[in-house]
Parts: sequence; C-alpha cells; structure tokens
Amino acid sequence: MTTLVTEGWEQLRGAVLHREPAHPAEPPRTIKRRRIVVVVFLVIGAVFLGLSLSTKPGDAIFYVYTLALAAVWCVGAALSRPLHLGRVTWRGHRRRPILTGIGVGLGLGAVFVVGGLVVRTIPPLKDLVTSVFEHATAGNIVVVLVIALVNGIAEELFFRGALYSALGRHYPVIFSTLIYIVVTMASGNPMLGFAAIFLGFVAAVERRATDGVLAPILTHVAWTSVIFLALPPLFGV
Repeated sequence: MTTLVTEGWEQLRGAVLHREPAHPAEPPRTIKRRRIVVVVFLVIGAVFLGLSLSTKPGDAIFYVYTLALAAVWCVGAALSRPLHLGRVTWRGHRRRPILTGIGVGLGLGAVFVVGGLVVRTIPPLKDLVTSVFEHATAGNIVVVLVIALVNGIAEELFFRGALYSALGRHYPVIFSTLIYIVVTMASGNPMLGFAAIFLGFVAAVERRATDGVLAPILTHVAWTSVIFLALPPLFGV
C-alpha cells in the first residue's frame, strides 16, 4: 500500500512539474501576430467585464454583456491560433488531463468554500462577495451558471491559451496570472481580483505542466460549479 501511495505521489509530482514543450517553436511572424491580437482583445475584454458587473442585478443587459465578453475571449483565442489541448504524463504515458483538471478544480472550489466561512464573518468583505452573487440569484440561476461556465471556458482559451503562448519564455506563469488579475479588477470588485490570484496561478501552472488548455478549462468549470452552487446559500443570497 505504501509503495502504491509513493508511486502515485511521484507520478503526480512529475506531472505537475513537467514543463517540456510538446510542440515545436513558432516562427516570429506567428508570435508577433498573436501578441498584437492579445493586446487588442485584452482591452476590449476589460471594457465588457467592467460593463457586465456595473449593471443592476436582474437587468437583462447583464446577460448581453457577459455573453459578449465570452465572445471576445473566444474570438481573440481563435485569431491567435494555434492552441493545443495538452497532455499529462501518468505512469509513463502522455494522456489527456481530464481527471487532473476536474480534480484540481473541485479541490480549489473546496478551499474557496472554507474561505467563504471566514469571509462571511467580516462585513466589508461579505458585502463585496454578496454583490457578485446578487447577479446570479436575481435572475435564473441555471442561465447564469451556464453563462458563467461559458465565460470560464472562454477565459481559459484566451488567458491560458493565447496570452500564455504570446508571452513565450517571458515567465508566462507569472505574467499571465498578473495580467489576468489586472483585467479581472476591471470589474471594480476586489474580491474577484482576489479569486483571480488563486485561479489564475493554478490554471497557469496546469498550462505549463500539460502544454495545453484542457486542464485549465476543466479546472475553471469545476471551480465555477462549486462556487455557484455552494457560496450563494452560504452568504444568504
């Protein structure tokens, strides 16, 4: 039993620390095009993010802005192609990181739920979190959850796909996370920026480990599902 646990830990550690690119270096023209696209769509996306969370809870325009934001990230990612799903090394084989992405997302969601138990006891922080979830509970929560999941997928395609690749060897884990935080802060809510620190860093490490966007996407989807289902009741929204 001890041998199995040790072997499992070594396999997991190796998968996370893996950083050898699985794809050949790209030509300068491709890199330049991707960087121009990324800068343009970062600005556009930040504007739509700010607009979406500046609306009143329950206002139909909120759905329009958030879907438009998802479209911005997706178009930006598509124009900065190519993107790769990535693989993770497990027991000597390169596999799609499906269970890895979902497992990390569920674990990260659990950490946020525990953090929520603390945050709700601090009135200023509780108000910031409540203001975010008011958008979810003021409308159809299923519709809002679907839109949030679509946005999560779109964000990973752009930030851990296009942006991460555009950074090349310039510390992509660190700078993609910092840029993600800055753009998220365009919402005007510091708690979203705080969440972006953890989610952005974890997703960036997964991007480095798997050389693709599948694991970050699955982590974001799992994390979003836990947050939307667990935190609103916790905060009485």
